[in-house]
Amino acid sequence: MLDKLGAKGIVGVLLLLGGLGVVAWKAPIVAVGMALVVVGFVLVAWGLVSGLMASFGLGGMMGGGGGFE
Repeated sequence: MLDKLGAKGIVGVLLLLGGLGVVAWKAPIVAVGMALVVVGFVLVAWGLVSGLMASFGLGGMMGGGGGFE
């Protein structure tokens, strides 16, 4: 998985986790809310990309999403 992210993707994930860590240090409840928003955003993006790829006949490439089976 890390080879698919590339260097910029890895740095982005580290910055995201670092930012959540700083927020959690000061306000843990806010950090939990932010983490839920980030996970929700990732799941929505995954669903959109899976659906788009499925509409082009490439649905199996994203690990099953899309729901067009």
